[in-house]
Parts: sequence; structure tokens; C-alpha cells
Amino acid sequence: MARIDKRREPRFDDDEDGELRAERRPPPRPRPRKKSRRSRSLFGALIYWSFTLALWGAIAGGGLAVYYGSRLPPIDQLAVPKRPPNIAILDATGELLANRGDTGGAAVRLADLPPYVPKAFIAIEDRRFYSHWGVDPIGIGRAIVRNVTGRGGMQGGSTLTQQLAKNLFLTQERTISRKIQEAILALWLEHKYSKDQILELYLNRVYFGSGAYGVEAAAERYFGHGAKTITLSEAAVLAGLMKAPSKLAPDRNPEGAAERAAQVIAAMAQEGHITEAMAKAALSHPARARQDIGGGSINYAADYVMDMLDDTIGAIDQDIVVTTTIDARMEMAAEGALKQELEEKGAKFGVAQGALVALDPTGAIRALVGGRDYSASQFNRAVSAKRQPGSAFKPFVYLTGLEQGLTPESVREDGPLDVKGWRPENYSHQYLGPVTLTKALSLSLNTVAVRVGLEVGPKAVAKTAHRLGVQSDLQANASIALGTSEVTPLELVAAYAPFANGGIGVQPHVILKVKTAAGKTLYQRRSASLGRVIAPQYVAMMNDMMRETLLTGTARKAELPGWDAAGKTGTSQDFRDAWFVGYTGRLVAGVWLGNDDNSPTKKASGGNLPVEIWSRFMSVALKGQPVAGLPSGAWRSENIALPEEIAKPMDDLIGLFTGESRPAPRPQSARTAPAPRPPAPIPADSPERPALAEASPAPRDAPPRSPPRAIDDLLPPEDIPTVGSIERPRQRRGPSERSVFEQLFGGG
Repeated sequence: MARIDKRREPRFDDDEDGELRAERRPPPRPRPRKKSRRSRSLFGALIYWSFTLALWGAIAGGGLAVYYGSRLPPIDQLAVPKRPPNIAILDATGELLANRGDTGGAAVRLADLPPYVPKAFIAIEDRRFYSHWGVDPIGIGRAIVRNVTGRGGMQGGSTLTQQLAKNLFLTQERTISRKIQEAILALWLEHKYSKDQILELYLNRVYFGSGAYGVEAAAERYFGHGAKTITLSEAAVLAGLMKAPSKLAPDRNPEGAAERAAQVIAAMAQEGHITEAMAKAALSHPARARQDIGGGSINYAADYVMDMLDDTIGAIDQDIVVTTTIDARMEMAAEGALKQELEEKGAKFGVAQGALVALDPTGAIRALVGGRDYSASQFNRAVSAKRQPGSAFKPFVYLTGLEQGLTPESVREDGPLDVKGWRPENYSHQYLGPVTLTKALSLSLNTVAVRVGLEVGPKAVAKTAHRLGVQSDLQANASIALGTSEVTPLELVAAYAPFANGGIGVQPHVILKVKTAAGKTLYQRRSASLGRVIAPQYVAMMNDMMRETLLTGTARKAELPGWDAAGKTGTSQDFRDAWFVGYTGRLVAGVWLGNDDNSPTKKASGGNLPVEIWSRFMSVALKGQPVAGLPSGAWRSENIALPEEIAKPMDDLIGLFTGESRPAPRPQSARTAPAPRPPAPIPADSPERPALAEASPAPRDAPPRSPPRAIDDLLPPEDIPTVGSIERPRQRRGPSERSVFEQLFGGG
């Protein structure tokens, strides 16, 4: 009955036409369940395909990792490459002069660095360093977002560990394969080493630009001190260099470096590594880099140390510390004197280059400048350039004469001389006639030097020079008296040292000791000398003669108040080389000026620019040192009767060349011997003080006079021009207005 009651019968309504119609039902509505099913199907498909793609992507990525990983060395054979050794070069007081080696600086322990140094690198390069496992997906994602949105500039996703892996094992190429290998190696490093060990490796291996690898090398390169004493602002500059070492170098782009450093400091404050007060202090006192480091003359000395080191300890396979004889203060004084003179007068005199060498009386090199600007030219002229010494070679000629019986008061003729067509002349083309050897040397009279050279023999002169320390080959002919054989500045200065120390030959040296970074001694120089090479009486004679050069001769422009000094100027043919070598009881220094292409200068002579440079240097180098006299004494015995006339044993032989007959002998004027003067003591601050007088053989007797030689032995080479062409006469006043020195003086 319930069904009957609910049954609906069709209803027929009457319409206007009287027709019967069935009732119409509304159309069925769409069921909501069908729509929900479609949505779920689309979402499920998206998840399915995403999972499928991710799975295949993971498989592909794993395959790439396996492929590129197989191209790496086996894990059990992987090892961190040994860091190239560093050579720290110190001066005699222990001050760091330079670093040599592939890294440019020594390794430093993380514990020895200020805490803010590693934190600066973490803050700007890898904030999650202590929380990730070598590869940081969050950091990579953050970098991608910033690169896409352009916020914060281009960002890199590499962790410090990845950067270390790249520096240790891989190249700098930017490819997918290298990034995959970098990630694999980063995971291996994280497994092999602790976080602090990785950070220490990173700080000692990363490149900071300008040839500096490691934070120690970078601190020395840019700020002039080690990383252990680095400031917060300096640490921020170094950390900022990781973005672009060359572009942000503080010595070339200080504005860019300061801007990047400010970003580092802000990041450190944001991460809580430093306080706001520390950040404000660092920003208010930005770091300032040293300038002109690459062009410093100390690099010439450092290069020479490296050359000598090969012969001293052989191959280097660990960090070492080399203590040298160099005095940093003297080195700076030498560089300043040379640069200042060339900047002021170099263009006027047509001089482009120069060199300066200074030794103490033991042969220890105290200063060595091999050129005007190391960054422009690394050629070390002080030790490698062979040039004609000109009249600076004459002391060896006169010393040979003294050893064969002459004295400073022996008289020789200053006049025209023709040696088989070779006519040596004085600078002024004028002659003084009979002069003493002292006057001839002080005024640099060429004809007298040639006469003495012929008298004693060119071979004897060459032998004397070699005995005193000249190592270059010397042409034993008549022109040797005028310095036509080439020598280096170092060997010439070393050959003058016996005049300053009392007659002891020296070995120029620059290395005192070599130690490992751990303190083990590898080399220690012992006191050594070549023994006595000049008898004391001849040392006294030569010092009297060369002292006169500074008082009344060609070097009278030299200014060294309060010091007993001596020396000799030199000028080569056509003014190509200008020299002055001078010395006191404390220091021997030599200056050379000229041009690398051997072109003539504009009348630069030994008596002008070199003497001025020498005076500037010596006044600074000797400041504060006790004054010491030169070795001197009574070089003439009262028991020996003075000859009544001056012998000229070679006049007959010279007459074979000149066609002149032997002149009548001239009486020699008497002269009181100078009061004895004790030799100068070895400087107390010298790196080494060998007992020069001890273990020295007894003074050798004067060698016997050599017999006459064949004429061919005395002939000059055919390519030696007239010495008169070396120096041209200057315009002078009338004879009545000129002094003797104005008549004769020229370039030395």
C-alpha cells in the first residue's frame, strides 16, 4: 500500500484545444561525484609522472656521477697534493724581505690566525659550512633563486669544500663534468678530514691574485705583514678577493676592494661572527694596501739569494727560512739614491739604468740594487751585467807597480804616447809632464796609467786583479790599464774590499744560514776569507793614493763628512759607462750607470752622477755607525835609503814604440811618511766577524821585477780606439783664469 500511495499517476490537463498531455519532468542534473573523480585523476597523473621523471633523472644523474667518478683516481689512491715549498728570505736582523716559491708565502695553522679571519671567509663564501656535508643543496637553491630574480648579483653555489677540491685536484674550466667531479671530491674531503682541517687547507691553498697562494702570502703581498697579525678590515679585504682576485686587488682597485670588504663585514655581523661595534670600527678604519711592491729593488737581492741557494743546499722539498746578510735599511737607501738621481738627472745625461752594490769589509753583501725598476726589468745588472770599468780599474795597475818597487811618489811622465799607432790621451788632451803616481791616479791621467801598465806588464796587472777578486776574463794587453776588459759591479766592488780591510781577500756572500720551518739548521756559514792578498804596506800606499781622489781628484764632489774615505771613478769609451767605487773602514760601495743597449750617454762620467749617488747612499748607510779610519801606516822605512833619482826601467822598451830616447832621470822630492794609523775594526753589527788577521799568511815579499817581454805582449788589440775619443774637452777659460785641476780634470 505504501508503494500505491507514493505512486504518481500521469495528469491530463485540459488545454484550449481540448487535448490531453503528460506532465514534463526537469532534465537530470550532473552528478558531483563524476567531477571529483576527474580532478583526482589529473593530480594523480601529475604525481605519477613527476615521480617517474624524478626517478629517471636520479638514474641519469647517478649514471653521470658513476661515469665521471670513474674518470677520477681510485678513492684509496686519492691524497691531498703536497704544498709547494716556500722560501722565506730574511735580512740580517730577521725582518722578512721576500718570499719565493710557487705559493708566495708559508703555510699557517688555523689556530695561529685571529678568529675573525676564517669567519670572514665562511660568512661571505659558505654560511652553512659547519652544517652541510660538502655539497649544500640549500645554498645551491638560494643561489639559483637569486640569479633568476637578480637580487644580490650573481651567486655561486659552491661550498668552501668544493672550492678546495677544485684547487687541489681539478682545472679552472667551467663544465658540467668538472662540477660533478668537484662534488664527488668534496664528499670525499668531508669524509677524510674534519671541518677545521678542510678550512685550514682552504686558507693555505686558495689563490688571492698577484701570485699569492694562501692567506699568509696574501697578507704579506698586500699589507706587508703576516696573517697572524692581520686586522679585521684586512681580513675582510682578503675574504672579498675570492669573488674576483684580479679585479678586486686592493693595490690596483682600492675602491672596489673597500666596497667588497664592507659586504663581508656586514655578512659577518649578520651571522653573529662580530659585534656591531667591531663592524663599525672596521668600516671606519678600512685596510690600506702597500703600493709598488712588485718594483722594489729587494727583489733583485731575493733573486740573487735564490741563485746562490741552489749551490748551497741543493733541491728544496720543504718550507725553509733563509737569513741573509742584507740590511733592509741600507737596501732602501740604495734604491732611493739610485731612483732619485735617475729621476732628477737621468734624462739630462741620457742614462736609463744603474746598479749599486755595497759590501762590508768581510765581503757580506749589505745592499744590492740590480736596476732602476724591478717591475719593468728583472735583469740583475749588479751581478750579471759585464761592462767596461774604465779608470775604475786603474788601482790594480798602480798596485802592481807598487809591488814591483814603485811608491806613491814615484814620478812618471804625463805626455803624448804612441804604442804602435795607439795613442792614449787624457780627457782634456793636455799634459802635466812629470807627476807623482798619487797625482796621476787622483786626476785619472791615462798616459801615466798606460806607462805603468807597460812597465809592470799587462799579464801582471791581470794577475793582480784576479788575486783581489775579479773573476772575469781579462785581456792582457796595453789597454788593460784603462779598463777595457768587462767586469760585473759585484766583482769589482769585491776586489776593492781588501783596500778597506787591510789586505784580506773576500768572497762576496749573501746567505748566512738556512733553516727549515721547524727550526732545523740546514746550512750555517762559517767565517772564511781568501787570506792576505795585499801586504800591509801596499794597502797603506793605495789608501793614501785613492784618498787623494776624493780630496783633490776626480771624485772631489763626494760628500761624506767626518769619514775617512777613498775610491776611484771610471768612465768608459764614448761615455757608455760611468762608475764610482768608494769605501770607508765600514763599507765598500760601487755605482754603475749606463744603458742596456750600450749606447753612449750624454757625457755621464764617474765624477758626476755615480759620485752623487754614492754620497747619498753612504750618508744614510753609515748614519749612527762609529767612525773608523782606513788601514794606513808608515809605508816607507827610514832604514831604506831613498833613491836619488826615479828609475824608469821600461823607458827603453817604451822607446821601441815611441821612437823617443830615454829622458834624463829626475830627482825625487823627499816626503815625510804619514803617521801610522791602525786599521779599521770589523763593524760590530756585521753579520760575521772573521778574524781577518788570524790565519792569514805572512805578508809576501814584493814579487821580483819581471824580465822584458816580447813586443807583441804589450800591443793593444786592433779594435781598441784612441782613448782620447772617450772624453771630449770642455770649453774653458783663458790660461790665466784656470787652476791646475780645471786644466786637467775630466770624467775619471
